[in-house]
This record gives sequence, C-alpha cells and structure tokens, in this order.
Amino acid sequence: MKQTPATRRTGEQLREKLGYILLFEISDPRLDLVTITGVEVSVDRAYARVYVTCDAGRYDEVLEALASARGRIRSLLARSLDWRVVPELDFRIDRSTDEAEHIARALENVPATMAVEKDEEGYPIQVDAPGDADGDPSEEGGAPGAVPGGEASA
Repeated sequence: MKQTPATRRTGEQLREKLGYILLFEISDPRLDLVTITGVEVSVDRAYARVYVTCDAGRYDEVLEALASARGRIRSLLARSLDWRVVPELDFRIDRSTDEAEHIARALENVPATMAVEKDEEGYPIQVDAPGDADGDPSEEGGAPGAVPGGEASA
C-alpha cells in the first residue's frame, strides 16, 4: 500500500486508538500480550492493514481472536475517530520480531575463529610459537625490517 505523509499520520492515529481498544475495551484473553507494530492506511481511509506480533506459538490463536472481534473493534473505532469512513481492518502477523530474535541468537553463538586477531586486510596475524624465537631470518617470517627476496633495509 502506498504511504504518504498524510497516510502515515492517520496510521499512527489509528494505531494509538487500536492499542487503547485492545488494551482496555476488548476482554478476550487470547489477545493478552499482543502488540500492534504498525498500521498502513489507504489514501481514502477505507482500508487499514494492521500488523501485530505475539509469541510465535500463538499466531493462529491471535489471528482467530482478532477476526472474531473485528466488528466490535470497528464499532469502537467509529466512536473514537472523527473520520467519515471507518476503515475495513486486515490483521496480519508481523514476523520481523522473529527475524530479529533469530539474528540475535546467531550473534550469541560466535565461532572461535571470529576471535582470531586479523590485520587490516582481514587475514589472520601469524603468531610465532614460543620455541621459534631464535631469530633465524631464513624462516618464513624473516627478521624485522628484512625485505623478502632482497637486501635488508637500512
């Protein structure tokens, strides 16, 4: 649905009214801990898409409760809004919170390879083993200041 600054303002107004109605005026226990995350209103205010979120296991139950209370919610909206047309409500589950939770869990399980110190190009920095401190420049790392395949810099 195309959103303009005016439809965003009306969507915010509708979201506040719906939140109040769900919190204080609808007494369905299936609608406990339901959060309205966003509302999109059509330009003519005849249609509104309402995004809600809840626990992942309760999606079907919440959608069923909202569908059964849709008429009551619209009549309460008609009383509280000064709009000529009360929008037809379409309730949908907002799964973005599930995605955010999934990403947060993935970030908690950071592999051990991410803790390895890297240079500015992203390659792991080689750390000499404790027994390799004999200073032999013929080894792969070479002496400090040595140029590979050339003379030592002065």
